[in-house]
Amino acid sequence: MIGSGFGGLASAIRLQARGYQVTLLEALEQPGGRASVFRDKGFTYDAGPTILTAPFLLDELFALNQKKTSDYIRIVPCHPFYRIVWHDGYSFEYTGNQADMEAEVRRLAPDDLEGYRRFVGETHAIFQRAFIELADQPFTHFTNMLRVAPDLIRLRSDRSVWQMACRHVKNQRLREVLSFHPLLVGGNPFQSSSIYAMIHYLERQWGVHFAMGGTGALVQALVKLLEDLGGQLRLNAPVDQLLVENDAVAGVRLRSGETLRAKVVVSNADVANFYRKKVSPAVRHKWTDRRLEKMRYSMSLFLIYFGTNRTYPELAHHTIWLGPRYKGLLDDIFHHRILAEDFSLYLHAPTRTDPSLAPKGHECFYVLSPVPHLGSPGDQIDWEKEKENYADRILQALEKSIVPDLRKHLVSKLIFTPRDFESRLDAYHGSAFQFEPILTQSAWFRPHNVSEDVQGLYLCGAGTHPGAGVPGVLSSAKLLDRVIPPPQ
Repeated sequence: MIGSGFGGLASAIRLQARGYQVTLLEALEQPGGRASVFRDKGFTYDAGPTILTAPFLLDELFALNQKKTSDYIRIVPCHPFYRIVWHDGYSFEYTGNQADMEAEVRRLAPDDLEGYRRFVGETHAIFQRAFIELADQPFTHFTNMLRVAPDLIRLRSDRSVWQMACRHVKNQRLREVLSFHPLLVGGNPFQSSSIYAMIHYLERQWGVHFAMGGTGALVQALVKLLEDLGGQLRLNAPVDQLLVENDAVAGVRLRSGETLRAKVVVSNADVANFYRKKVSPAVRHKWTDRRLEKMRYSMSLFLIYFGTNRTYPELAHHTIWLGPRYKGLLDDIFHHRILAEDFSLYLHAPTRTDPSLAPKGHECFYVLSPVPHLGSPGDQIDWEKEKENYADRILQALEKSIVPDLRKHLVSKLIFTPRDFESRLDAYHGSAFQFEPILTQSAWFRPHNVSEDVQGLYLCGAGTHPGAGVPGVLSSAKLLDRVIPPPQ
């Protein structure tokens, strides 16, 4: 098993529980991949995913050892799910409660109330088919796609999430509230299929949660579960090459030169770079370098992890701060791939829920700004030159709006750029979510969970079906149970 992100950990746990003897190989010095942890001056920073939905997928993993999730980790609900704040100070409390949401809609756009209700109804129908029925089903053959084609047509998956929101409501800000979700999985609301509007209902169904101790504590809980089941995690063990004999997996060779023999290999690594760097071109007939280069990749992210020597009790745990432009900014990120003068932000304030993540009387945060990936022309951005100035502009914007006197109280700051996604996480083009979630790169059109090129090679995680986000990668592990045969 290669890569200990959530998809890799979940796959390793499931395979170990089925009777495989699993060795989970992690290139970094700690488990988690994008969900690893940074520490500085007493602050604990979750590096990556901080929004937990569909917690039943975690419950299923712990149940494999006849345990409850609460035996390993405490997961608590967040309220509100998000506070959405525009640059002019107007805010919207986004929750999963229908009455509370309708009250917010009435306050923002009373004429759109019925339209909002219709939007919720449509997301329910999409959620039922796309997540409940299909998220853990393999799309290994084109016939799998043909079977769901009538549903895709009926659900109007040819429309974007933005077009779907516009069909139901007229207020610009409410359209933004109802369409931002694809950004959580690397997509552009103006291009991502309306299928991704299911995230709205997924959150409503199971809530938005946080793991006490941070996402890193959840990673450690899953590692302990794997070890309790008898599996092994090896850190600082980067894979150099997939070993293939007669078009079938034979094992892996580590960068150290050590060889591990295996008849089944599962990769949770970045799909494009795994195929390009670890699998010989001689055995890749479908996922060639040329084909991978032609795929469309998600945006990257610019992140600042920072801590303050005071607290901000008025903040929500999750804040989405929207700048003056919506479509124009997304065009700059996804199409023009330039670093715009303005930005929109996601601010994570975990000490609102768990003060133990910072020294007493302090607060820890991370803020992310969606930015272009490193594919041309995005590779023209000199991040070493730009990062301090860009970070200061972001902190200044937060200071003027929702985090007063921020820079005066700043005592810790770490910066993570698209170049770090490329170098530390081996992400192709520095993409934060791998392939862009558009209709022609979804389901059967994504790299398959069962490799077409090498027998015994399987894929999980954000780059394969069903896609990015914690529920997506956990579901990718779940569907491997359907396609990996029992151990012999």
